Amino acid sequence: QVQLAESGGGLVQPGDSLRLSCAVSGRTFSNYAMAWLRQAPGKEREFVAAIWWIAGNTYYADSVKGRFTISRDYANNTMYLQMNNLKPEDTATYYCAAGYRIASGSSGYTYWGQGTQVTVSS
Repeated sequence: QVQLAESGGGLVQPGDSLRLSCAVSGRTFSNYAMAWLRQAPGKEREFVAAIWWIAGNTYYADSVKGRFTISRDYANNTMYLQMNNLKPEDTATYYCAAGYRIASGSSGYTYWGQGTQVTVSS
């Protein structure tokens, strides 16, 4: 079993930056696909970014490309999402997820964190 725990959400203004963290614990961690997905009120959960835990290859949704950066600290079992130039439409609950493949849909991931709220508002 893999446990995921997000942190770092908050209330920021448009144009601000925020960094989310996802601490990974549990069974020995192999080459999972790790991802960030988000869900805004009244909307379906959507893919934001993903990374192969060992290889480090990254993938992004078009809506965040050039503004968000996904990364991982292999030694400390932590994944990050650096979010720059935040926009009101980035407001959502952000979830950390892990699975066996890179997937654009939430059904492709097996393990989930509890979520952290990001609100972008002036």
